[in-house]
Amino acid sequence: MSFFENIKNTLSRHGILTKLIAINVAVFLTINLVGNLSHLNLLPFFGLPIGGSAFVTKFWTFFTYMFTHMNLGHLFWNMLLFYFMAQVFFTILGEKKLLYLYVMSGLCGGALVLMLGLLWPASFADSILIGASAAVLGVGAVMAVYAPNYRVFLFGILEMPYKYFYLLTFALSTIIDLSVNTGGKISHMGGAAFGLIYGLSLKRGTDLSRFSFGFKKKSHLKIVSYRSEEEPGVVSGNEEQRMNRLLDKISKGGYDSLTKKEKDELYKLSQKKN
Repeated sequence: MSFFENIKNTLSRHGILTKLIAINVAVFLTINLVGNLSHLNLLPFFGLPIGGSAFVTKFWTFFTYMFTHMNLGHLFWNMLLFYFMAQVFFTILGEKKLLYLYVMSGLCGGALVLMLGLLWPASFADSILIGASAAVLGVGAVMAVYAPNYRVFLFGILEMPYKYFYLLTFALSTIIDLSVNTGGKISHMGGAAFGLIYGLSLKRGTDLSRFSFGFKKKSHLKIVSYRSEEEPGVVSGNEEQRMNRLLDKISKGGYDSLTKKEKDELYKLSQKKN
């Protein structure tokens, strides 16, 4: 299966991931195509104004900024990173928590920048915060603490524990040259901080998502789709049961509660499922 076919199949199976990416693309097209055709600057209606109290009159931008991109490259790399991190997230935690993590990480990233903008308005004067980076890094941070040793392949070549992949990504996108896009990089820290808090709470048995968005108090991490054993390249019913047992064990004791043999089995099953 080719790289693009794999992306297509993944998006067709995971509705929440597909919808979040679609919203980002739709906002990008609205700002760039509709805005240019109508000769209107739509960015101020989507981006979060920082450096004072201007956000009060545009309160909805506290939410819309995390779906907003002006540059095609910015959109592409954010969505590519989001897609990759979501694969690991789905394998360990399932899909339902993805929306919660994306939105809450984005809100925390925006809140941190707004707070600093109120304290030092001159440093952020006439600035607008846009981009999904805070939300994406928050999603990734969960796995960095909940399943730090889960093996991933960087560009399909270099194998490494997930925690090192995340640290490398965070360093390249946030820590290096903090003087450039300072507000955006501060939002990265806020989003990542929420992801870390959520992941640590989950390892201790507390799922913060159950207090919001209507999630149930307990969620059993089950693979609900069934594929026939004869169908090539998919998880059979027996393998589905083995996957469920491994995910149940992770939900109770975290990824590191698995033995090396169980981790290898989970990796093989998730690769076949994806």
